Amino acid sequence: YYTDGAPRVDEGVLASGLEACKQWIKESITLQRQLVASVIATNGPITPLEFSPVFDYGDDVFAAVESEVSDQVAKATTISGKAERNAATYEAADVAIATMCGTEDSPGQFAGREKEIREAVRSLTKKLVRRRIVDEGVRIDGRGLSDLRPVSAEVGVLPTSHGSGLFQRGETQVLNVTTLAMPRMNQQLDTLSPETTKRYLHHYNMPPWANGETGRVGSPKRREIGHGALAARAVLPVVPSQESFAYTLRLVSEVMSSNGSTSMASVCASSLSLMDAGVPIAAPVAGIAMGLVFDGGNYLTLTDILGAEDAYGDMDFKVAGTADAVTALQLDTKIDGIPADVLTAALDQAKNARLQILEVMASAIAEPRSEVAAAAPKISTIFIPLDKVGEVIGPKGKVINTIQTETGADINVDDDGAQGIVTIGAVEAWRMEEARAAILAIVDPPKAELGKIYNGRVVNITKFGAFVNILPGRDGLVHISKLGGGKRIASVEDVLSLGDEIEVRVDEIDDKGKVSLLPVGTLTSSGADAPTDGDAPSGDAGGRRSDGPSRSSDRDRDRDRDADRDRGRGRSAAPADTSTDTDTVSVSFEESFDGQLRDEVGDLGPDTGGTREQSDGNDRSRGRRRHR
Repeated sequence: YYTDGAPRVDEGVLASGLEACKQWIKESITLQRQLVASVIATNGPITPLEFSPVFDYGDDVFAAVESEVSDQVAKATTISGKAERNAATYEAADVAIATMCGTEDSPGQFAGREKEIREAVRSLTKKLVRRRIVDEGVRIDGRGLSDLRPVSAEVGVLPTSHGSGLFQRGETQVLNVTTLAMPRMNQQLDTLSPETTKRYLHHYNMPPWANGETGRVGSPKRREIGHGALAARAVLPVVPSQESFAYTLRLVSEVMSSNGSTSMASVCASSLSLMDAGVPIAAPVAGIAMGLVFDGGNYLTLTDILGAEDAYGDMDFKVAGTADAVTALQLDTKIDGIPADVLTAALDQAKNARLQILEVMASAIAEPRSEVAAAAPKISTIFIPLDKVGEVIGPKGKVINTIQTETGADINVDDDGAQGIVTIGAVEAWRMEEARAAILAIVDPPKAELGKIYNGRVVNITKFGAFVNILPGRDGLVHISKLGGGKRIASVEDVLSLGDEIEVRVDEIDDKGKVSLLPVGTLTSSGADAPTDGDAPSGDAGGRRSDGPSRSSDRDRDRDRDADRDRGRGRSAAPADTSTDTDTVSVSFEESFDGQLRDEVGDLGPDTGGTREQSDGNDRSRGRRRHR
């Protein structure tokens, strides 16, 4: 499950590691002793700190409690139900207090020492529980040392969630809920670690009522943070990478009832929930908590400990893993040391229990669902060339925002330094597919065909013309000189507006891929269509027709009328430039286009050649001639 090449760790590897650690522990102890000796040699003997130990109860109190309520407490320790057992133990403490402390009118020998009596009852309970395990091999709820409590598993308990799993072992019950989200929802980290984001999030909540108590419910405490981190570490090795499964994963474990090992129950519930959500985990993970009782040189290992056995025992050893590997473990001890062979035996005993739990989980769901839930977003990832990232985003996010608005999909664009990564998500699959098609059209747009007529839409207007979208990801320019039907217009807005639909013909495609368009049915400022050579009459479907009055100024109309009158009299219109230079200069469309585009948007890059002149079917020059 370690995709970066690290070997799987099983019980044998862990046992070898425990044995190999001994020599390094010895060297560490030797180094510490040398440090102490060096300090003493330099500064003289070290004076030990003086302190007075504080005991929860006196020996006389414990002896009296054991004499008064030993049988009653022993009976209470055989009750399997947590709440009933606690109530019976509390009742025994009340009896001891009433007997030993007396009343206000008739105080007893231990009057005023009620707190000590309750602590002594707790200590007596611990003594009796441990004695029963050592002498009889029987635990509080009547199980043997290696027996599991009843185990059950369910999935899909919350139908509107993306995934849910309910796991119960004895009185411990945990509900886990999985939520799938877009990659941009990864948690941002600001730590000393080189990791800057966190994609797999696990939150563990255990409210007071899970223990049958009342209390404040607020921000997570140290215990909740630690248990959540342990459960996350246990499951993370089997979670697919974000490259193969793009979602951000957030899991929340809600402890519904607690009686031992809620963190390991959270591991089991997390696996169930992930598989129910359709997350392709490598294998299900289960966890178990092991305990230990050390008495008279004997080590007795307990499987699936209760909360009381955790409190009264000498070890809490949590082991999580799959059927053939260990993914996480945690060990707390209350004694000076545990032999390596005892821990090795505990690991083997934990594996047997883990396999039994995995069988129960498999009966609920054997493998991840083939698809994510209907309520979950559908995500697709596209890898694009790095130089296409800007085109997909567009100026100030215009392109990507337009796609999101039109399709309803959520799009995230990122890069890893070598390629662009576009992640598309939507609850409805068809929205995701539409957005995907739009982005692919930008990355690899279809080619326009010279001479072909397209129905386009005006997507941008500049002072030198209108850009018309004719194919997905492919725009062309209708120069302002082509919009007046042979007459000059003051502004493109006189005949076109953003969003207008217009029928155009591809007039020219240069070697850089720039497309020059010509309206089919030339537009004029008055809204009339003037037919051109080879074009359909004005009555045919063509360019946009304006039904309202012309937006040209009176001055422009007067100038055009005077120019027509002068041409009718055989005179040339007055030149716009009064220069005395009468040389004639040919100016191509490309030079005019590039010059005005450069004024509008800036430098276009290095020039690739001189002026290119092309001719149409009538071999007429496309350049214009003017006098300077």
